[in-house]
Order: sequence, then C-alpha cells, then structure tokens
Amino acid sequence: MNPVLNPVLGRRQLIAGGLAGGAAAVGLSACSDGGGGGSAEGATLQFYLSGDANQGGGYQHMATKYEEETGVHIEIVDVANDDLQTRLRNAALADDLPALARPGAFDPQWMNACRDLTEIAESTGAMTDLSVIDESGRVLSLPSDVTAVGLFLNKSLFDAAGETYPQSEDEIWTWDEFVATVKRVQESTETSYGMVMDRTSHRLKAFLYEFGSDAFMADDNDEYQTNENTKPALEYFYDLNDDSFMPRSVWLSDGDPNALFKSGDVVSYLSGSWQIADFEENIADFEWVSVYLPTQPVRATNFGNAANIVVFEGDQSDAAYDFINWLYQPENYTELSETSGFLPAVEGLQISYESNQEFFDLYNAEIEACDPIAGEVKAQELVQQAEGLQIEGDPLRDEVVRYLNDEQDVDATIQNIKDQLTQALTSIR
Repeated sequence: MNPVLNPVLGRRQLIAGGLAGGAAAVGLSACSDGGGGGSAEGATLQFYLSGDANQGGGYQHMATKYEEETGVHIEIVDVANDDLQTRLRNAALADDLPALARPGAFDPQWMNACRDLTEIAESTGAMTDLSVIDESGRVLSLPSDVTAVGLFLNKSLFDAAGETYPQSEDEIWTWDEFVATVKRVQESTETSYGMVMDRTSHRLKAFLYEFGSDAFMADDNDEYQTNENTKPALEYFYDLNDDSFMPRSVWLSDGDPNALFKSGDVVSYLSGSWQIADFEENIADFEWVSVYLPTQPVRATNFGNAANIVVFEGDQSDAAYDFINWLYQPENYTELSETSGFLPAVEGLQISYESNQEFFDLYNAEIEACDPIAGEVKAQELVQQAEGLQIEGDPLRDEVVRYLNDEQDVDATIQNIKDQLTQALTSIR
C-alpha cells in the first residue's frame, strides 16, 4: 500500500478560524509540571481508556512493546465509554487517579491534577490545535488521534440492486439523492432499513452542518444561539426516523446501530472513521465501503480529537510521562496509528495502513474540504474544557429525542436546547 501523508498541516485554513489559538487564551489554575516517582523497571502503570479492543488493540500492542523495551508494565484498563468519565471522577474524589488516561473530555474534578505535556508536544509534532491548553501555554492534553464522521454502505446490497454510489468528489450526493438511492436499494433487496445513525450529538452536528446549520454556539454573553437552517435540518431528520427508512429504536430506545449494520439488514450507516478497523475485523458476510458524506448544500463532517491523552500527577507521574513521550515518537506513533486504524494526530507522518487505505484517504479529503463551522464549534468546546467547564448531559441529543418521540415540536426543541445549554454554561461559570 502507498503511504498517506497526514493532511492535518494542510487543514490550517480550516482550523485557523476556529481551533488555532482558541484553547490557549483561557483561564485555568496551573497544573504542575513536576512529578513524583521515576520509571523504574518493574513498575506497573494503569492506563484508563475506552474502545481499544474495537480499534485493533493498538494501545495494548504498544504497551506490550514498551514493556519489552523498558520492563515497565502498562496495564490497559478498558472501560466502557459511558462509564469512563464517572470512573475518573470517582478516582479523583478518592485521591486514586491512575497514572494516565484517554478521556473524551476534561472534568473539573481532576483536570488540575494534569501534568504539563508541552515538551512532548513540541518535540514530537503532536497537534496542539486539538489540545487543551491553559492561559500560560501549558499543554494539558495531547490528542490521541483525529476522527471524523462518515458514511458506510453495504456494497453487496448496492451491487445486488444495480445501484452506484459516489466514487469521486464530483459525484457526491445531496441528501435528497442519497435517500432516494438508498430507498431504491432497500426496496429492491427487501432490506429492513435504509439507514442507521449513531445516537450522539457528534453525528447529529455533522448532519446539521451539511444543511447549513451552525449547530449551537455560545455568544459573548454565554447565551447559545443557532441559525435559521437548524429548523429545516431537524425536520428532515424527523422525517427520516419513520421506522421504515430509519429504525426509531436507535434514537428512541438505545438500539445498537453498529450491530444492525453488521447484520447485513441495513443499507447504510452514518458513523465515523473509528469503525474502519472494527468492520475490517468483524464483517465477513458482505462487502462494505466508506463513501463521501451527502451535502444539502454544505460539504461538512464533524472532526476533532477522538480523545485526550493525559498524565496525572502522583508517585507514577514521571514513569507515565516517559511512556507518553515514547508513544508519541514518530516510529511508535506511526505503529499505533497503523495498528488501530487512526487518522494520526502527529504532524508530518507517513501512515501506511495494512488495508482500506482508500477509505482513510477519503476521510482525510472530507476533513480537508469541511466547512469552517466544524472547527469553530470544536474550538469553543476546547476553550470551555480548558476553563474547567463541563456541561452535564447532552441537551442537543436529548431534546431531539423528545422531538422524535412527539413530546414537543421543532420550535420548542430548538428553544429548549438553547435554554438548557445556556443555563448549564452560566451555572458553572
């Protein structure tokens, strides 16, 4: 396979309007860059993370390699994603944090226990545009990898129906064209559902961006706003959730979209780049492909750091720091990316994937072409994290679920999202 050059450096025009510098100009009580304990041979360091097994076991692979080289044992503690934040919060309250972790977001309960990772970032080329940085420039996290929302198709069903799908940027569907095509495939192959979509605001934001919405962002008064394109986008999404094209069980009762797509009885799946490794390993009954996201009319995905790598202060801080410094060295981080199927969060690397190179290339192209709104929203989220502001719950997802369940109309849904986000933000300022 030909290697792919990490395109993030080429995304500066997209990131500059949102991410670049955004996380650096915030207030935060200082995290110490000191640490206790050395990295003596024979030490055991706990590393809390989520989903390693689903992405090829890359962290476990690298932990094993590190132990062979240094004698330091990295114990991978793979916690369910929904439980990881709670696990870390409880550990902080009990003064029993692990040596290091890979959380999805920062929590005020433990963020001031983070160690400064500036020197690692500067020496390795880690993408600090996706890091949480305090006002003095301390890098409190490193992005574990880059992810983006994307679309998967059951290619076998498309072939059986004699339908084609976009294979170049000139052929990208509108949402109307995508839905019409998938419905034809669904009818021709007598497949139960045309589409499933992960029940998360992360996926929903990509959908909203594609309809010209700017999702929900706080203004200078900490009041959340949205634009006029959000309402028609949500109405379109409501119509898709009709228990025929999309199963209502996914968004209304936590049905598993991943399992439904793997069953072969769904034509398409709106998810993301992290699924490539899983599908390569676990889908054997049909062919699948990753394709360009539809537009309506905006070309956008939702991208950012998949998670944050943090090192906690304590007796094992130096040993954990040494491991992360080793992990982000070009040779090792390249191996991690190739093993886990990561879009790399270290600049300038040549990543040669064992398979599905064209799909990773496609995701890189999607990020490169993405409307700037995705970077602007991500930048605001990073600023809030660095300020210790962690909004509880997910008002965007939860209020849309109420709308889909006919508990309220679309106007009430939008107003409730704005009100809840604003109230949550102002209450923790």
